[in-house]
Amino acid sequence: MTAELIDQNALARFWDAARAIVGEARVFNSEQDQLSYADQMAFDLKSHAPAGAVAAQNVDEVRNLLKAASATRVPLWPISRGKNLGYGGSAPVQAGAVILDLSRMNRILEINTALGYCVVEPGVSFFDLYDFLAEMGHPLWMSVPGNSWGSVAGNALERGVGPQPYGDHAAQICGIEAVLPDGSLVRTGAGAIADGKAFHVTHNSYGPGWDQLFCQSNFGVVTRLGLWLMPAPEATMTLELQLPEADDIAKGIALFQPLRQRGIIDHDAAWVSYVGIASYVGPRSMFWQGEGLLPEDAGREIRQKLGIGWWNAQVNLYGPEEVIAAKARIISAAAQAAGIAAPDWLTWRKGDDFGLSRAGIPSTRDMMMIDWYGGRGGHIGFSPIMPSDAKLAAEQFTRTRERYEEFGVDYYGAFGVGGRQTVAVNEILYDRDDSDQQRRVNALFEALIQDTHQAGFGEYRTHIDYMDPVADTFDFNGHALRRLNQTLKDALDPVGILAPGKQGIWPARFR
Repeated sequence: MTAELIDQNALARFWDAARAIVGEARVFNSEQDQLSYADQMAFDLKSHAPAGAVAAQNVDEVRNLLKAASATRVPLWPISRGKNLGYGGSAPVQAGAVILDLSRMNRILEINTALGYCVVEPGVSFFDLYDFLAEMGHPLWMSVPGNSWGSVAGNALERGVGPQPYGDHAAQICGIEAVLPDGSLVRTGAGAIADGKAFHVTHNSYGPGWDQLFCQSNFGVVTRLGLWLMPAPEATMTLELQLPEADDIAKGIALFQPLRQRGIIDHDAAWVSYVGIASYVGPRSMFWQGEGLLPEDAGREIRQKLGIGWWNAQVNLYGPEEVIAAKARIISAAAQAAGIAAPDWLTWRKGDDFGLSRAGIPSTRDMMMIDWYGGRGGHIGFSPIMPSDAKLAAEQFTRTRERYEEFGVDYYGAFGVGGRQTVAVNEILYDRDDSDQQRRVNALFEALIQDTHQAGFGEYRTHIDYMDPVADTFDFNGHALRRLNQTLKDALDPVGILAPGKQGIWPARFR
C-alpha cells in the first residue's frame, strides 16, 4: 500500500475535523511531525511513512476522531506510546495513514491490592506503573519486557512477554473498554454490566471472550485495560545457569520443560546466546575489530572475558521461603542429573534491597543491543512459537544459525521455555547506514519465515514489513483464518479506516 491511495482532499477534511475535536496544538502534520512518527529502525522510511498524527486525551475525543475518519475515509493507526521498537515503532503498515496517538491518555485508573490487578489507560508506561506501585510500597509486582520504554496496555495487547511469573502479559488482560471503528463504546466480559462489580476479576463471563480478540487486531481502539499483577512474595531465590557449547541447547530445553509444566519453575526461563549478553555490554568492536561473521575464536574469548556460557539462563523462584527452597532443591538436583552445573542460589527476603529482588523493574538496558554493529543501529525480532521439545528446538537452532551465517549476520538467539510451548526468539541486529547489510537482513528474515513455516511453526508477532508474509503462513484450509478475520473486520469496519493491514488483516476496500 502507498500514500497515493490516501485521498489528499479527504485528508485535508480530516485535519480540519481533527482540529475542531482536539485543537490545533494536538494535530501534527508537518514534515518533521511525519518523521517523528516514522519507524526509526526502518530500512526505508517512505514505505510506512504516516501522513501525520493526532493526539487524543480522552475517550470522547477518540470516538469523535474515529467518526471523522469514517466520514472522510482516512485510515487511522492507533498507538499507545509508539515504542514498539523492532516491530515498527509508531509507524503504520499503510503509508499515508494518520497516527492516532493515545500517549496522553496516561491515567492509572485503579490499583486493587486485595484482588491483585491494575486498570490503566493506553499511555501508561511501565515506568509510570512501577513508580506508582513503589509509592505504595510494592504491594503488587509487575512483569516487564526487556525494553520497558513502552506502554503497559500496548505491550499486553501485542502479546509481549516478561521473565516473571505473570510474564504472559496478554493472558493477564481482564476487562477491556474499546471504541469500535464507528465510534461506539463497548466494555468486554463482566464490564458489559452497567454497574458491573466483576469487570477486572474474571475471564469467564457470558458469551464470547472479546479481550483476546482485541489483541493484535484492528477491530477497535482500546481505551481502558485491566491487568492482573502478582501479589508481592515474601522471598525470591535466583539460580544462574550456563551451557558451555552451542549444541547443548537441547539439554537446556529438556531441563526446563518438565519443571515448568509441573509448576516447579513458575516463569518461562530463557536460554540466551552469548552474543545477546555481550551486546548489552558494548558494541562488537569492543570485543573484535574484524569484518564479516564473528569467528568462533573471538566468541570464545568473549565468553571467557565475560564469564558466561554459550547459552545462559536465570531461574527465579517467588513465594514463601520454605516453599521456594524446596523447589530450589528439586531444580538443582535436576540440573546436576542433566550434567549442568548448578551453583548456589541467591536469596532475597522482604526488606532487603528491592533492586535485588528479581521483581519486574523497568529498564531500557536491552536497547543497548542495537549498537552491536555501530552506526545507526536497529533490530528486528523473529520469534516463532514451537512445542517445548528438545529435539525440535535443537533442529530450529541449527537451521536458524545456518541461515544467519549464510547471510553474514551474527547469531543472537534465545529460547523462552514454557511447559508446553517454547518461543524461539531471534534478534537480528544491523547497522541502518550499511545498505548491503540491510539487504542481507531482509533476505535473512524472508528465509526464516519460509524455513519455519516448512517446519510447522509460525511467528506470534512480527514487524510491519512482514505482517502479510507471516499471515500467509497460516494457510490451513486455503487461509480460512484470514477469511474469518476479514469477515469480522468488514462487519465492524465496513469503511476500512482502522489500522489497515495490521497482522495482515485488510478491509475490503484495500484488498
